[in-house]
Amino acid sequence: MTARLVVVHPDPAILAQAAAARLLTRILDVQSVRRPVHVVLTGGTVGIATLEAAAASPLVAAVDWSGVHLWWGDERYLPAGDPDRNETQARAALVDDLVAAWGLPEANVHAVAGPDVSESAEASAAAYAAELAARAEPDGVVPAFDVLLLGMGPDGHVASLFPGHEALTAPGSTVAVHGSPKPPPVRVSLTFTAINAAREVWVVAAGTEKAELAAAALAAHDAAQVPASGVHGTDRTLWLLDTAASDAP
Repeated sequence: MTARLVVVHPDPAILAQAAAARLLTRILDVQSVRRPVHVVLTGGTVGIATLEAAAASPLVAAVDWSGVHLWWGDERYLPAGDPDRNETQARAALVDDLVAAWGLPEANVHAVAGPDVSESAEASAAAYAAELAARAEPDGVVPAFDVLLLGMGPDGHVASLFPGHEALTAPGSTVAVHGSPKPPPVRVSLTFTAINAAREVWVVAAGTEKAELAAAALAAHDAAQVPASGVHGTDRTLWLLDTAASDAP
């Protein structure tokens, strides 16, 4: 397992700005050596703020977005356009602008199907697994994601992998999640297998309510109790925190 690198920023706003600059620079660096680039987006307050900061950055114009594929680490099983979907929020923050102004092909935006398209969360998870496999490396089940962004909940969950939930041990690359302790109750998520196939995993967290669980995750606590402790990249694992989230009691 790769070592965890922790970077602390003064507050959530600066954290989002720094994460956005880091993300765009990472995409540019990868494009200098290989294509396409695969990026997994996350939702949440800081995750969406990061995308908004990326949209406002002059670096956005330097990226060749025609060679970038965007994925999601998890999605609420809700219809397309629902304001609670991670996709809907990401589109408003950045993705729609990339498609309209910067040449990102709509076909490169890989959204998770909701109940308006798929008959069940299980069918949606299976369809997403097939889409991931179609872009995977030889002998792989998912692309070797160049950056996989994750938020962390105050209970230590990442994506829609919650403490003590049966989804934690799901095989394959995706899982339908029922009975989520955080609404809505039905979701689709990448599994640990898919997440940990990423070249770089970045966990972004802010706020005092995250501090105790961030410390537990960084201490390699049991992933069944603190799922964030079970994620890592094959090349690098980066924790991007604000001061409050880094200051465990």
